[in-house]
Amino acid sequence: MAQEAKPTANLAELRQKLEEQVSQPKFAAAMWGVKVISLDTGKTLFEYNAQKLFSPASNSKLFTVALALERLGPDYRVKTSLYAPSKPDPSGTLASDLIIFGRGDPCITARLYGGDIYRALQPLVAALTNAGVKGIAGDLVGDESYFRGPIFGSGWTWEDMETAYGAELSALTINDNAVQLTIRPGERAGAPCKIALSPATTFLSLSNRAVTANAGQKRTIHLQRAPMDNVFFLSGQLASDDKGYTEDGPVHNPALLFASLFREALARIGIQVAGNTRTSNWPDREAKPIATDQMVELGSVSSLSVAEWAKETLKPSQNLYADLVLAQVGEKAREARLSPNQTSEELGIAELGKFLVQAGIKRDEVLFDEGSGLSRNNLATPKATVALLEFAARRPWAEVFLQALPVAGVDGTLRERMKGTAAEGKVRAKTGTLRWVGSLSGHVTTAGGERLVFSVMLNRYHSADPNRPAPAEVDALAVMLAEFKGRSEEENR
Repeated sequence: MAQEAKPTANLAELRQKLEEQVSQPKFAAAMWGVKVISLDTGKTLFEYNAQKLFSPASNSKLFTVALALERLGPDYRVKTSLYAPSKPDPSGTLASDLIIFGRGDPCITARLYGGDIYRALQPLVAALTNAGVKGIAGDLVGDESYFRGPIFGSGWTWEDMETAYGAELSALTINDNAVQLTIRPGERAGAPCKIALSPATTFLSLSNRAVTANAGQKRTIHLQRAPMDNVFFLSGQLASDDKGYTEDGPVHNPALLFASLFREALARIGIQVAGNTRTSNWPDREAKPIATDQMVELGSVSSLSVAEWAKETLKPSQNLYADLVLAQVGEKAREARLSPNQTSEELGIAELGKFLVQAGIKRDEVLFDEGSGLSRNNLATPKATVALLEFAARRPWAEVFLQALPVAGVDGTLRERMKGTAAEGKVRAKTGTLRWVGSLSGHVTTAGGERLVFSVMLNRYHSADPNRPAPAEVDALAVMLAEFKGRSEEENR
């Protein structure tokens, strides 16, 4: 049921409401941080612990995406190339290996192509056939050596690594480095559950220990995959009258999955690969370097623009895309200076430090391990986050950044939040959620028509009410801002 808006008449009343919300006894063991500034007047409407460091969770993506828009530009695209030592012979046979050289394009994914991974791969297949290739005598090599460093973001926990939101990082990414499992009940109680993979592949194995329970029983399905392995273990039960559901599972060695699916895509049009399917990463290339500038580029495809990438990152809060774009910034910085011993992530974080100075933010107010916010070690102040939003609002890419943010009650991670309130359609903000963390930072247009930027962070809060988790408490402040009917300049009258 829609909530009736209760416009706040003046600034003093707004401040009182905000203060009352964060000062409730139930938050005695928790920590709030809030800052609200008017983009129209530059005035601070409210602040509370704004200078303290908090775990921002996915609010970290605001900094990463802003960095990418500033350093790479909204129109920048990432290229995936097909390399070989020479062109095919007159019969169309490539006498050597074919190398798929990735540079971190996240967009070759079934999700963007109607659920069909082979449609996503079609432009790359077409690039090869346009080069006249009809057969490959050597191996098919998925090369992910463009990015240097671990396959997981710094500060991630082992629990993250068995979930789709903790998918491995790779310069040769496909299908968000995950597969989708559809799980349905068997024909009768006691029968094994049915599992279907999308895309269908023999790249991974299933150990199905899930059984069909009697009608009406509670669903207790648990999917587990050990890090550095491609065996999915399914356990628990699914009632016989359950309609089933889907769950994404991360894969180990996504570059090999890419090469395997590309090989299948080629086979579907009659192009056979005589050799093996294998991968090459940055340690491999340190031992055996590859000079792409001395090879033949048989074809290539380009990613979505960074502007589109920003939207695909911020609205659904896609961790993989955020960390890939940070690595991309890092590698662009490497091209400008020799940094052989630093990882792509480290170089990206170093560029973030320079960007903070450019934005007028003190470096000790933003301390990041990686770019997505999945690291529990990432720290930021509400003050710095609002300063970032103010800075972004003045840049040439300001509208791109704004449009990439989730809209309350409309889309992204805010699709089901603040519906029926004054904030619906009026708040554009990035969510952030981890255990004991709820954060929300972005823009709001008030009932009085004023444009505000805000950052709200709630850490170390354990809710005793399951119907009122941390995100609901955070949203309450955004709704209060949206209901504000006064103006920030009234205090100066």
